[in-house]
Amino acid sequence: MTLLQNCRVVDVRKGLVKEASVAIEGSKIVTLGDSKISDGHSIDLDGAYLLPGLINCHVHLGIVFPFREFDPRESPAVTALRCLRRGMDALQAGVTTVRTVGTAYGADLFLRSMIQKGWVKGPRIVSAGSSISVTGGHGDNLGALLADGPDEFRKKAREELVSGANHLKIYITGGISHREETFDEPQMSLGEMKAVVSVARSKNTYVTAHAGESGPILRAVEAEVRCFEHGYLLDREAARAVRESRGYLCPTLVVTRAPNWMRENRIEEWTIQKALAAGNDHLNSIRTAIREGVKILNGTDIPPGDEDDGGNVTVKEMEHYVDAGLSPLEAIRTSSLNGAELMGIDKEIGVVEPGYQADLIATRGNPLKDIRALRAIFFVMQSGSVIRWDHA
Repeated sequence: MTLLQNCRVVDVRKGLVKEASVAIEGSKIVTLGDSKISDGHSIDLDGAYLLPGLINCHVHLGIVFPFREFDPRESPAVTALRCLRRGMDALQAGVTTVRTVGTAYGADLFLRSMIQKGWVKGPRIVSAGSSISVTGGHGDNLGALLADGPDEFRKKAREELVSGANHLKIYITGGISHREETFDEPQMSLGEMKAVVSVARSKNTYVTAHAGESGPILRAVEAEVRCFEHGYLLDREAARAVRESRGYLCPTLVVTRAPNWMRENRIEEWTIQKALAAGNDHLNSIRTAIREGVKILNGTDIPPGDEDDGGNVTVKEMEHYVDAGLSPLEAIRTSSLNGAELMGIDKEIGVVEPGYQADLIATRGNPLKDIRALRAIFFVMQSGSVIRWDHA
């Protein structure tokens, strides 16, 4: 048994802080309180704030930067190694769970298996396998599977679930990474979207969609797509439709406000300028979604362990949510309760409570007062194993 002592445990359900010790046996939290142990070891966190490990819900572990260097003939083994490096970086940064939304060759599925078998360390992976796009659409030439017409989409969706995907990812509009595309460009028919949703439902899972603008989002809500990525141009009608369908939005705000990171990763200048030009509209769209009560997820599109301008990008995304109108507590929920709920694992992760996985992070400052306190995570535990502990 392991005992974390001298902690200020953040209750992300109620927004409260409680001084307590946290007892961990195996991979799970067993008690919160004034526990003492005679058989095991203790870790004194010296009054640090203890939170659930972060969840990043928009991750491409195998993506190549700059995009123009993607090689469709690359060995899947090389892709898997890139996924491993990104996964290790994420875990060190306190991101203990990732939801992947498209990885070439399904390489994240192989990494997931390796992590589960204990061969390597990495975040918990909830995977879409390979994403699915139309011929010539967003994701083409970046490793997405291609389909045209409801029957082809239905078949590809079934193949991904058979391969081990936990959910399905489609592209319904254009985006930033293709020069000629626009956010309002529809790329899938209603019938194609419904075909993928029907397959997902048959296996008790859901579909998430790359989505830039309100018109295609409204059609996707009609098709019963459950989650939307980006939302660059989102109006009140579309936001309300997502909320009323009990859907989720994963904004990836860092994508339109990280020019330094982009240049460090040799992203083409036209892509950077296209992203920055969308920045104000993107932020205002998320403000609209927040006002309309849409449930927000933390996702970055940028590798979750990367840093930009002095902070981890997963934390920077939460800072942008506070700028958009969420309270620090609500921003923390985007990286805990909300993500776990969407993925159907909210009885396993997302809170610091007995019976839950011991996925934990600690920081010196109180993130309920200043979300930027999460820039200084110094302790990371996943499933009861200490991943990182920067001793004072």
